[in-house]
Amino acid sequence: MNRLIKNATRTAVSVTGLRKAYGEKIVLDDVDLSIVEGEVFGLLGPNGAGKTTMVRILSTLIPPDAGTASVFGHDLHSEPGAVRSLIGVTGQFTAVDNLLTGEENLFLIGRLLHLAPTERRARAAQLLERFDLVESAQRTPATYSGGMKRRLDIAMTLMGRPRLIFLDEPTTGLDPRSRRTMWQIIRDLAADGVSILLTTQYLEEADELADRIAVLDRGRIVAEGTPEELKRRIPGAHLVLRFADAASLDAAARSLREGSRDDTDLVLRVPSDRGIRSLRDVLARLGDGIAVEDLSIHTPDLDDVFFALTGTPSKEQNQ
Repeated sequence: MNRLIKNATRTAVSVTGLRKAYGEKIVLDDVDLSIVEGEVFGLLGPNGAGKTTMVRILSTLIPPDAGTASVFGHDLHSEPGAVRSLIGVTGQFTAVDNLLTGEENLFLIGRLLHLAPTERRARAAQLLERFDLVESAQRTPATYSGGMKRRLDIAMTLMGRPRLIFLDEPTTGLDPRSRRTMWQIIRDLAADGVSILLTTQYLEEADELADRIAVLDRGRIVAEGTPEELKRRIPGAHLVLRFADAASLDAAARSLREGSRDDTDLVLRVPSDRGIRSLRDVLARLGDGIAVEDLSIHTPDLDDVFFALTGTPSKEQNQ
């Protein structure tokens, strides 16, 4: 997600040397990361990489074995109450109470946050409207679709107006339409200046939403950067040249003397560094006598990055 981040010089989350193990299994191994205020920070990794453990530590649910972490300057160890007042958490599984109505779920959170009754009702009404839940507010979540439950879950998280939200696999189990709705909700939150730590196995999701991404594998951060920066780290970019007939394809293959050809689709794929100079060089070598019907540039996507860094196919590739 390419956008201007307000307050980009302020640090929302700072982590140094974070370590967590369960017995002999090391889940987080000397992890460093920093999230600036107002950004969507994507934490990617295969199952068991340590993503959920990271969220549980940063939300003060469990302590680290070593290292330091702070949220908006408040240390997790010495100021856990201050940290909790600034954050909201939405996990892989909705935290709604199926015995209460949607509205009552929001009221419950408001009471736990010690909101005054008038503020509690006003905030609940505002969030029900924002997340298109007004008509279902008096029904129990047991009657909701998966997407509706997830929207209610996020609405509950927002009752306390958190400055930082942890979204741990927020679209797991949702149908494509509900996933897209959730993406727009995340974009709207980011536009409001809320800082977001998003964990996901969906590479398309991270590409669409994250300002920066860290890839976590076997407890370590193996790469960090914007989606475009990560893609540029992986070789494999090439020009795709399509021709109108086999004769043109043959002539191009003889002129370029590199790349791979597809005689069925009349396509020649030529290695490229994605630069303008490389493109001009290929066209110059073809000359005016060889007509290219179509030209495109293929660049590695986050699936390629994920596989190259972790050796594990992404969730999309497995589906």
